[in-house]
Amino acid sequence: MAVGRCTHSLDIGDVVVVKRYTSWGRGEPRREWEALTLLAEHAPDLAPTPVEAALDAHPPMIVMSRLPGCVLRGQHATGEQVQAMAAALHRLHQIPFDVVADVEPAPWGPAAAVTKARAWARKQPDLGDDPLVREAFRAGTAWLASTAPDQLVTNPLPPVLGLADGNRANYLWDDHERCVRLIDWEDSGRSDRAFELGEVCEHISHIDGSLDADWLVPHIDLAPGEAERVLGFRRLIALGWFLQLGPGGPATPHNPAGTLERQAKRILQLFS
Repeated sequence: MAVGRCTHSLDIGDVVVVKRYTSWGRGEPRREWEALTLLAEHAPDLAPTPVEAALDAHPPMIVMSRLPGCVLRGQHATGEQVQAMAAALHRLHQIPFDVVADVEPAPWGPAAAVTKARAWARKQPDLGDDPLVREAFRAGTAWLASTAPDQLVTNPLPPVLGLADGNRANYLWDDHERCVRLIDWEDSGRSDRAFELGEVCEHISHIDGSLDADWLVPHIDLAPGEAERVLGFRRLIALGWFLQLGPGGPATPHNPAGTLERQAKRILQLFS
């Protein structure tokens, strides 16, 4: 759940993209290179093809193929695009479990999300006087204080390779091939599928354009009991953003006016 963090610069050519990292304290270049290499073998054409890497350079650098298309962030996604997004996630999550087991855990996951949301709730952030916002805060903090978030931390299902970043700018729609591909793998790693879906549904990028999460989830073939976990993670991720949207919150400067009130309505819908 990075807020306003710029970690790289891009040199976009006709055929390849050169990505140079401006920060790499969490191993971002290595994570991205390993993910792209794994994807090229097990899910070709789902992500950029790795071409060259200088992981020990200063700054580190990766060269990858340039993919056609436009990002879904800011778009009013059609039913076809939502189905294509679900198909892309299905392909990603079909990478064999024994392969994923050898991947390093993603730095952003269930335990980190629970800890961060509770830490923000304890700060009692200034969210203003709007009655709807206050109602959402009460509902959300009561849930955070319960045992429900803790039950999300243990994954009863096999892990998946995940982006660990639900920003819809990471989903690229190819209008010619009528498919979605995934970009920006610097935070990737072994993850929980229900958490990944919660991230996709509730990342704050949903305020740009429209991509109805309630359209997306039914296109995913969920295991028994997984739908409840997806809802739990949707609540958790949505709350994490909500708690950072007060007047002095770190997420506020990056979002348009009225985002806090819109997010409050979303919280109340998720808890209805």
